[in-house]
Amino acid sequence: MNVPRVPLLSIEEAKEAAAEVGIVEVKAGLSMYRVLLRQPQLAKRLNDIMETLSTQSEFDARLRELIIMRIGWSNGGVYEWSLHWLLARQFGVDERDLLAVRDWEAYDHWSAADRAILRATDETLAGGAVSQQTWDECAKHFPTDQERLELVAIIGSWKMISELLKSLEVPLENGIAAWPPDGVPPAARQAGVES
Repeated sequence: MNVPRVPLLSIEEAKEAAAEVGIVEVKAGLSMYRVLLRQPQLAKRLNDIMETLSTQSEFDARLRELIIMRIGWSNGGVYEWSLHWLLARQFGVDERDLLAVRDWEAYDHWSAADRAILRATDETLAGGAVSQQTWDECAKHFPTDQERLELVAIIGSWKMISELLKSLEVPLENGIAAWPPDGVPPAARQAGVES
């Protein structure tokens, strides 16, 4: 287990800080909030972004989770991958699809919309923006300005969150396995160390 660069609050301290800024109590037990709530206003703003893009969004939850999983895999974000593996499964995302985001271009079962959002994610991770060609492809599947705005916001926001958690070395919660389902991180897989 990593030692976080910013110490975790106790769960009771995190609950108190969460209550002060209107973050639901259940989140206070998560390691990321136990770190972020050391700066409650920052925790609140980040929580608001994630909540808006998760619960007040027109964007499909399955597609959002595929984006988040691709980000976690691409940047080696163990917290993002491991926690969202569980969340995505709760949203009903097929395990095959979650595993396929590791090497999504080789997977034959994606829809055109799936491919478009994964390409948009990779382009943003690599170059900071979605290309015009990919934007046009996304527009075919997400016809409203709101959906396209949320697509870009999801990619950018979870990229930031994943990098923040990595830089702070936020540990996984007790009982959550790293890199489900096989425990092999991206660097080991790329080096040919399969389980």
